[in-house]
Amino acid sequence: QVQLVESGGGLVQTGGSLRLSCAASGRPFSMLAMGWFRQVAGKEREFVATINWSGDSTYYADSVKGRFTISRDNAKNTVYLQMSSLKPEDTAVYYCAGLWTGRTGRGNPSEEYTYWGQGTQVTVSP
Repeated sequence: QVQLVESGGGLVQTGGSLRLSCAASGRPFSMLAMGWFRQVAGKEREFVATINWSGDSTYYADSVKGRFTISRDNAKNTVYLQMSSLKPEDTAVYYCAGLWTGRTGRGNPSEEYTYWGQGTQVTVSP
């Protein structure tokens, strides 16, 4: 069993940066692909980025490509989302999630992710 806890959210101005962290407990973390999703109240959860178990393969949504970077440190059981050049439309609750696959989570819908964190709020002011 894996438990995920996100942190690092907050309020930032347009153009600013934040780094989200997702700390995992449980041995299988290094075997999981990890993903970041985001959700605005009243809207569907949106894929943001994913990384494979070893950290050498990543995939991003077009809306964040070139601005966000996903990474992981398996020794620390942590996955990160470095967010730069933030825009008001990036405002959402951000969730990390774990997926049982040997590759990235590219193409996998959120329903296929087994483990989820509680989310962290990111607010980008105009």
